[in-house]
Amino acid sequence: MKFARFKKDGRVMLAVAERGEEFHGRFVDEISEFGDLIDVLNAGDEAVASLSARLLKGEPLDPACEHLPPLASRGKIICIGLPRSHERDGLWQPDYPTIFARFSSSLVGHRQPIVRPTVSTHLDYEGEIAVIIGKGGRAIPKSAALDHVFGYALFNDATLRDYQSRTPQWTVGKNFDNTASFGPYIVTTDELPPGARGLRLQTRLNGEVLQDASTDDLLFDVATLVETISEVMTLNPGDVIVSGTPAGVGMAHTPPLWMKPGDVCAISAEGLGSLINPVAEE
Repeated sequence: MKFARFKKDGRVMLAVAERGEEFHGRFVDEISEFGDLIDVLNAGDEAVASLSARLLKGEPLDPACEHLPPLASRGKIICIGLPRSHERDGLWQPDYPTIFARFSSSLVGHRQPIVRPTVSTHLDYEGEIAVIIGKGGRAIPKSAALDHVFGYALFNDATLRDYQSRTPQWTVGKNFDNTASFGPYIVTTDELPPGARGLRLQTRLNGEVLQDASTDDLLFDVATLVETISEVMTLNPGDVIVSGTPAGVGMAHTPPLWMKPGDVCAISAEGLGSLINPVAEE
């Protein structure tokens, strides 16, 4: 299954596609018991199955509908820095995941513009795969970690590098409004390899491939990330783990390659579609 959120006539819609690309959906305000997919995940597997059946009977979605991030992101957005394949970029490789937070105010959906703020021109791309938690827990063992995952999506963890480097903490460079993208939809785990292993992840800027790697290159796989993060904090349904980007980021080029207004950035991975965003000036 694929789950997505859209906006039509100013109203939010939840939609689903069953092993295909045609989405069917309903307006959220017509599904009285559920306000968002996070509510459904909290209600459990039977609620997810019930909602899916109802959405499949809804109207087919016009491809021109406005995409929203596939979750309302009321939960945590936990990002991982410096995966193994950054060795090519000459960056330090950690023995423990570099963990930082993103906030939902920084997110846009598929085909919505990533906005370069007026205070910086150092806007970098980072193609990544996001892990959506479906079953909550604390101190989750690695052997059970993948049972807590609902699905996966694409993520562009775009970063203002000059602001990121101003402090030892990365938060400020990662949280300008409307600078990261998430989508175009969530794909449930049954449609992908366990742990999303072996997927080819690519980032294209204006059609040029700049990142091209396998998810097997990540130093910390999905099960390890779930285990490690849940040792510290409770993971709740709807929380998102953004698993890290491969080599080829813009700051590693000589000279650095920054995204600018008028560019188009596309993140793609097998089974997860393509997340495409133009870049606009604030």
